[in-house]
Amino acid sequence: MRGVELAATINSDTASRAESLVAAMGVRPTLATVLVGDDPASVTYVRMKRRRCEQLGLGTRHVGLPAETCTSELVDTISGLSHDAAVHGILLQHPMGAHIDERAAFDAVAPRKDVDGVTSASFAAMALGQPGFASCTPGGIIRLLDHYGVELAGRHAVVVGRSPILGKPMAALLLGRDATVTVCHSRTRDLDAHLAGADLVVAAVGRPRLVHGGALKPGAVVVDAGYNPGNVGDVDFDSAARRASFITPVPGGVGPMTIAVLLAQTVDAAQQQLLVQSAISR
Repeated sequence: MRGVELAATINSDTASRAESLVAAMGVRPTLATVLVGDDPASVTYVRMKRRRCEQLGLGTRHVGLPAETCTSELVDTISGLSHDAAVHGILLQHPMGAHIDERAAFDAVAPRKDVDGVTSASFAAMALGQPGFASCTPGGIIRLLDHYGVELAGRHAVVVGRSPILGKPMAALLLGRDATVTVCHSRTRDLDAHLAGADLVVAAVGRPRLVHGGALKPGAVVVDAGYNPGNVGDVDFDSAARRASFITPVPGGVGPMTIAVLLAQTVDAAQQQLLVQSAISR
């Protein structure tokens, strides 16, 4: 299951919708990126996302903060962007440093601008099946599974990983699609025994080649949401591909979907905010 082609389709639609907003309302959907410090990988990720915004006709605004920025200063910065009508979506790049309360920082993002799906409000919406923005990687995975016609209702899904931005929201979205979900993590005993019964495996733990083909049920669908140095995922691709009916490669599988969903949700956010503003002004 390659995400490159589907992401290109989503990006084309995003660009078209953004241009329509500019033509109709004179407003360009704008994503603000916030980066604390100068971690090379984070700098690269933010630059890539801003470049893609520009390619699709979205506006960007970047706020770079020094590594020693404290939680209250970061929260104030994000709150300012949340109240800025010219900003429609906010992306807070992580990690931010051990001295920062990440949850407080994420939750400073107004839910209507949480296009990365990282706030407590967004997680609650995903868990309860209410309107809101999905976490981008889990949301992208759901779109990819739908695109390839993978049935989720009644299937046994095993999510390996329980992070608040990937594993937990992934489990919530799968439950919302009527899958039976098992969440495994670092304290799980005998991971392979859980994998053996899975119709769908989502590996999202950040450990290279943790999931191997010998542990998989023949015909399982395997989604590798991990990315480790050397373009290595959380799944041993060669052995898993011999057992799986569908499998995502690394790179070229889940990664392109994450950015595509982020930018699509930025345009969604702009449309929703403009509707509210229009209703208020009447």
